[in-house]
Amino acid sequence: MKKYNLGKNKHQLSRRDFLNGCAISLAAGTAISPMDALSQGLLGQNTLPSDYYPPSLQRLRGSHEGSFEVAHGFRDGQRWQAVDSGEREYDLVVVGAGISGLSAAYFYRKQHGPDSRILIIDNHDDFGGHAKRNEFWHEGRMYLVNGGTLNVEAPSQYSTVAAGLLWELGIDRTRYFEKNRDMFSFYRDMGLRSSMFFDRENFGDDKLVVDYKAESIRDSIAKSPLNEKAQDDVVRLYETKENYFPGLNAKETRERLSHMSYHDYLVEVVKCDPVVVKLFQASFHGSFVVGPDAIPAIYFRDNGYPGFAGLTLEDLPPNLLANEAGGQHGRENAERAREGDPDMYFPDGNATITRLLVRSLVPGAVPGEDMDDVVSAVLDYQKLDRNQNACRIRLNSFVTDVRHLNNSQVQISYVLGDQAYSVKSKNVVLACWNTMIPYICPEISSDQKEALAYGVKSPLVYSGVLLANWRSFVDAGISGVTAPGKKFSRSSLQASVTMGDYTTNRSPDDPIVLRMSAYFDVPNQGLNRREQHLAGRNEMLATSFNDFEFMIRDKLTRVLGSSGFDDERDILGITVNRWPHGYSYSYNPLSDSEEWAYTTTDERPCVVGRQSLGRIAIANADASASPHTDASINEAYRAVSELLEKA
Repeated sequence: MKKYNLGKNKHQLSRRDFLNGCAISLAAGTAISPMDALSQGLLGQNTLPSDYYPPSLQRLRGSHEGSFEVAHGFRDGQRWQAVDSGEREYDLVVVGAGISGLSAAYFYRKQHGPDSRILIIDNHDDFGGHAKRNEFWHEGRMYLVNGGTLNVEAPSQYSTVAAGLLWELGIDRTRYFEKNRDMFSFYRDMGLRSSMFFDRENFGDDKLVVDYKAESIRDSIAKSPLNEKAQDDVVRLYETKENYFPGLNAKETRERLSHMSYHDYLVEVVKCDPVVVKLFQASFHGSFVVGPDAIPAIYFRDNGYPGFAGLTLEDLPPNLLANEAGGQHGRENAERAREGDPDMYFPDGNATITRLLVRSLVPGAVPGEDMDDVVSAVLDYQKLDRNQNACRIRLNSFVTDVRHLNNSQVQISYVLGDQAYSVKSKNVVLACWNTMIPYICPEISSDQKEALAYGVKSPLVYSGVLLANWRSFVDAGISGVTAPGKKFSRSSLQASVTMGDYTTNRSPDDPIVLRMSAYFDVPNQGLNRREQHLAGRNEMLATSFNDFEFMIRDKLTRVLGSSGFDDERDILGITVNRWPHGYSYSYNPLSDSEEWAYTTTDERPCVVGRQSLGRIAIANADASASPHTDASINEAYRAVSELLEKA
């Protein structure tokens, strides 16, 4: 296993990186990036090169080079003098082309008619926000994976608004599940199981334990490299029913667990060896991007983790926060969370939803007519920002200023290339990250700015690895692996999904995309969740593509090398989606107000921060303090409704 640049890999798929390689060829034989071409007047303001197709780009994606430099300069005091773009007034300008921004445009047009003039502006080279897709091409076939938002979680629990939007876009849950009845059981029926990888840096030796906890924790932990004392502690944690808080009633016990981390509970109360805590480091990575030292013990208890069987405790009321988006962020009972339809997984994650939204908003940009054919449709990016469009999507453009000119008009300035432009609109929806709103909207009060800045988004990485085959997984007997000691703590074969003419390969000898997720937490440094996100973000931004590639190759080789995996032979392509501002921040009683965590009080920073101002409304997942797709949709609907009330 070598650490080397993937660009030298003989299997590398041929595609030039946009802004860092993807270029426009000129008559003189030279090549420059689209941004340079714009600044030199070689392209029109909104023109994209003919081969512009971001989904197929590899290496570092997500918050890619070219998407954040203007933001950082603006944050540090740089300013631009905008010139009028020459466009006539819009009815609505949306800042941010993620699910919330696209949904806001959809809801506004639904209320005001298809002729509404709408401009959606985004700083990335692709629309979708966190719901982007990655395409790999190998021997003429397309292989898809999510570049960000993965799934529609608990769709049967969606609000009428969110569920209604998916239905109007053509997402039929019944038809989806009929076609994918065995998507969750396919690998299990092959005899493949989940597994735990103990790495030598954290546990003393490299050891893969297949079917971890499937039969008994006693048998599973005996196969691990943990010392005898730690193994005994694990068995005691799972099997003993001791009341560690004698004399406390149910309410007092819950209160104690709400203000104590799971780390402290295990080490200081249950008296486990500290290495035991490492087994749970990745337990909530997919929700909070931190480990047991920054999550209250009560969240672990309510989600079925061990150590609480002997305590005097009662479950939370079944309807607590029932109307909140997503999975309630650790506050729900694990059994209740599994009620209703299972999660929906599209081959490209929730990019399927954003592509359906774009199909509706910009006719002709995405060919086809339903949720099946949108998966394999080739999108025409040149049609997103045409003059004749009623709704336009303008990429590579960072908004620097949003302010009222009068009671009925707002001016929006943005930087495209090296030039700043301004447009005017009757209404504006800020569907960007809360973090940026205080910088670009100077009219907002100091109290609202403080509320907008409260939640710190979590740093995470979604990586897709195209494998020539997955025979080594079959030989190892696994379909996925959790490695709690590694940055890439979760890896799994893609769900075996069929949509339209796209099907995940079901033969182990054919290529497949492996999903690998990395989480930048900073455990056991005395930092709360918000502080860990800030420190983790800095670490992420200092991590190069070569570093990510090494981590990927290193993990796969150590987990699967004994089963025949060869990284130089078996890896065909790697895309690393880096999200330094990832999941929206949600509240927990360990580091936030208990009232914020367990009620829908208007005192929550997300509510204070999302208040509209004149013709400017705010819509994003941050406004709901939830990282979930239905939150993005619900907040878009609310923001548009607020604008309608002022019309």
